[in-house]
Order: sequence, then structure tokens, then C-alpha cells
Amino acid sequence: MVNVLIVDDSRVSREAFERKLSASSNYSVVTAIENAANAEIACMTNRIDLILMDICTADDESGIRAAGKIKKNYPDVKIIMMTSMPEYSFIQKAKDSGCDSFWYKEYGDTSLLEICDRTMRGEFVWPDSSPVVKIGLAKSDEFTERELEVIRALAQGSRYEDITESLHISMNTVKYHVKNILRKTGFKTTLQLVAEVVEKRLILPKY
Repeated sequence: MVNVLIVDDSRVSREAFERKLSASSNYSVVTAIENAANAEIACMTNRIDLILMDICTADDESGIRAAGKIKKNYPDVKIIMMTSMPEYSFIQKAKDSGCDSFWYKEYGDTSLLEICDRTMRGEFVWPDSSPVVKIGLAKSDEFTERELEVIRALAQGSRYEDITESLHISMNTVKYHVKNILRKTGFKTTLQLVAEVVEKRLILPKY
């Protein structure tokens, strides 16, 4: 029997995941909590084999940061990161934190139970890419990695001068990237751009 910890800030989602896992005799939900900051405590007080970890949890606690801490102290615990948000950086950040698999709640054809079964068999199950969303006239997969970094910096409120320092590029290069981004999207200003990427959740400034 696989002992499961569910971490999700939505009570409806927690209950839905419990129902899905109860359809299999292989899983037992030990507890379900809303805040990733308490996930390690649950591992201390219970035998946990598998964690279903939402990325954005209660009180703005990051599931990715919590997963990284748990993997250091409990390396045998399998962790499946979950999200409904197409934030482009989440997949790589989850890999960097040592997570085993990644599941989009609202995208793709793979069921949660299949992801759990394959992960517990030792597979690493990852989507090829983040979901594609429209940003103005462009699709999110049309941006280069550097352009996405510039967009993130703008969404975090950085000035052009700040971007030159943080990305180690010249002012002219920053302006070049911004010009290309606006051309692709059809927006007239970076304010329009930032509003769109945040609304579509391609960029989540806090994460």
C-alpha cells in the first residue's frame, strides 16, 4: 500500500484527488493539507511514500520550494508536482528541486492515477513543454528563452536598467528584445504586455 500526502489549497481539489486514489486499492491517503509549508511536518509524523504537491498553495507557499526541502531530507519519497497554471518556468524549477514527475491538472491526456502508478514504478513522467497560450497576436512558444526572461523581469516591475544588471546584457539589447516582443504580440506598451502575461498566467511574478 502506498501512503499518500495531498497538498493543495483547494478543498474541492483535495477531495477530488482522494476520490480518484480511492478507486485503486494501491493507495491510501494519509492526510490532505492546504499549505506546502506543513508538508515536511507531515513527513516527520507519518510514513509517506508519495506526495501530490500543488505548486501554488495556501498563504502563497511554494510547493516547489517545499519539495526541494523534502527531497533533501526524505529522498525516497516520490513527489509529483501538480498545477493548472501554464507558467513557463515551472517544469524546469520542479526538475531542479528533485521532483519525480509533473502533472497538469487541466491539460494533457494522462490521468492522475496513471501518473501515480508510473511514478511509483520508478518512472519520471514529465510533459514535453508547458501549455501554449495566446499572448496578444503571439503564441507563448514563439518567445525565445531570453525574451521570456525579459518579460518576467518586466512583470516583476524591473526597469530597463535593472534588467541590464540582472541578465548581464546591454541597454540596447534590452530594448531590442522588448521591441521584438511587442512586435510579436502586437501590443503598444509593456504595460499591456505585462497585464496579458500575468492574466494568462504565463508569468507569475511571485514564482
